[in-house]
Amino acid sequence: MKKVLTIQDISCLGKCSITVALPIISAMGSETVILPTAVLSTHTMFQNFTVKDLTDQLLPITDHWKNQNVKFDAIYTGYLGSQEEIEIAKKVFADFKTQDNLIFIDPVMADNGKLYPAFDENYAKLNAELCGLADVIVPNITEACFMTDTEYKEEYDEAYIKDLLQKLAALGPKVVVLTGVSLSQGKTGFMGLDTKTGEYFSYQNDRVDANFHGTGDIFASVCVGGLMRGDSLEEAMKTAADYTAKTISVTLENPEKPWYGVDFESTIGDLTRA
Repeated sequence: MKKVLTIQDISCLGKCSITVALPIISAMGSETVILPTAVLSTHTMFQNFTVKDLTDQLLPITDHWKNQNVKFDAIYTGYLGSQEEIEIAKKVFADFKTQDNLIFIDPVMADNGKLYPAFDENYAKLNAELCGLADVIVPNITEACFMTDTEYKEEYDEAYIKDLLQKLAALGPKVVVLTGVSLSQGKTGFMGLDTKTGEYFSYQNDRVDANFHGTGDIFASVCVGGLMRGDSLEEAMKTAADYTAKTISVTLENPEKPWYGVDFESTIGDLTRA
């Protein structure tokens, strides 16, 4: 059985980060090991949430794993709450990277043209350095713009996306994928670049007119789960895009109208059957 390490926070209530990654990757057939960077009572769209920072615990945990000769088939990072945690992630990569395992980075820090309140441009630059160590990165357009000093645009064409992909490739990762890309009206999906072959690839779904917290975490987690079960990168990405879109649609049909996350529990069986 493949073993995946995911490094991100635990939002106890909120359906994001580790509370998404752990069940999804496990359901897809891989053992999922967690390295929690912080524990939050809820995700940050709630008011007056509590936070317990766990930065000082990260290296003692990974040192113990090294002493136990633990190996990972993939290391997957999501939300890292500080510059110090980015530096620790670099050390984890150095300690556990092998010739055969996968480093997958979702540089969670921004959306809709703005950095999240806790972050600044120095954080974005450090995240760009971290992405340079990856096999696969999956930023959204806003995150890509901050990491490459590119002007953010709400309206864009394919040439703009390809230029962003080339700039991301210059950071050093093997494969770069932009999420939340709309290449035609009423559609959304992703576009990627394999830096070894120079080939672009893309996939589009019908746009669902709704925004939910945690859908990016679901997309990334399904990608990692697919890669671990032997899917090609493009297959894993398509599965992730389809699953995320379906889960949003199912959530919109819920008469209770959940607002803080999507009902992935209702659709997770699709991943075990895929």
